[in-house]
Order: sequence, then C-alpha cells, then structure tokens
Amino acid sequence: MTRLLVLIMGAMATVIFALVILVILPKSMLSSMQAPPELKEPTAQQLAGRQLYISNGCIYCHTQQVRDPSFTADISKGLGTRPSVPEDYVHDNPHLLGTMRTGPDLFNVGSRLPDRNWQLLHLYQPRALVPWSIMPAFPFLFRHKAEAEPGDKVLDVPKPHAPADGVVVVTEEAEALVAYLLSLKHDYPAPNDPLKPANDNPENDNPEEAQP
Repeated sequence: MTRLLVLIMGAMATVIFALVILVILPKSMLSSMQAPPELKEPTAQQLAGRQLYISNGCIYCHTQQVRDPSFTADISKGLGTRPSVPEDYVHDNPHLLGTMRTGPDLFNVGSRLPDRNWQLLHLYQPRALVPWSIMPAFPFLFRHKAEAEPGDKVLDVPKPHAPADGVVVVTEEAEALVAYLLSLKHDYPAPNDPLKPANDNPENDNPEEAQP
C-alpha cells in the first residue's frame, strides 16, 4: 500500500510539474504580448477562410513558421525575411504552426504569391500551375455552371484542366480561403524581444565613445 501511495504521489507530482512548466508558466509569460502595429486583426472573411484551411486539412501538409537561420535554410529559401516570433501569432486561436512540410511553408505566402487569381487557380487545380505538385485539388470550393450569370466571378482555367463545357465560378468559400492565404504576411520588422535589456543600445556598445 505504501509503495502504491508513493507511486501515485510521484505521478501526480510529475503531472503538476509538467503543467506548471509547459502550460501555466508559458501562458503567464506570453499573455501580455501585444500584436505588432503592422499585424492587422483578421476580417470576418479571413476568419472564415481560416476555418476552411483547418477543416480541409491544410495544416497537415503546410507549416506557418520561419525557423532560425542558425540551423535552417528557411530564410535563404525565401520563406521569410526573419524568424517567426511569438507576437506574430497574437491573433491566432488556435495556432497553426504545423509540423510537416509536405508543401511549402505559408507563413509569408501572401507576400510571396500575392496574385489572387493565381491562388484561386491553384486551389481549383494545382497542376495547372505546378505540373509536379502533389497537392490535392479543391474543385468542390468552386461551382461548375453551363454559363455565367450576372455577378458571377468566372475562373479562367487553362486547358487541359478546364471542364469540357461551361464555366467555373468562384464561390464565397474559395474567396474566403484565398483572402486568408493572402493575409499571411509577416515581413514587417520583428518586435523587440521583451526579455532584452532596455539599455541594450548598439550605439553605446563602447562606453568610452559614449563619454561627452
């Protein structure tokens, strides 16, 4: 009985320790972070697109994190101009960092590929733009009609990927998902590190030069 009690207490202590270190402490450190001025709060359309991004499993193949150049080639590959920082994710709930890069990182896809029509066509049929792409097509986000009606946004699909007849019309869902993708721009300067000393001024690195 004594050994069982020790085992239970040890397990509880391990769980509590992990809870404090992995959940409570990080939350207390990050809860006061503010969004950078350049990071705009998402619109209703972008939030709807974000839900489509999640529900269609985009997170399984795409990350949203630019890693430090000291151990990766993310920046040299053009995935961003700097590593990601916690402030970049202030508006994200839940975070969509991802773990696999079957497809390219999308943290700055709105800066790399800002063409709305390109993004729409890429969703409809990726191989119309990238022949070797293994990304699944999402034609169900579009509507196939015999002919366009007033107000329809018709997608220009090149042959041989275009339907044999009729037109491909962009739906609100496709527009929302593309709006979300185009909002992924984190090429602004990184906010100052909150743990960095306030008097860390490169102009005063040499105390002798700082003397009047």
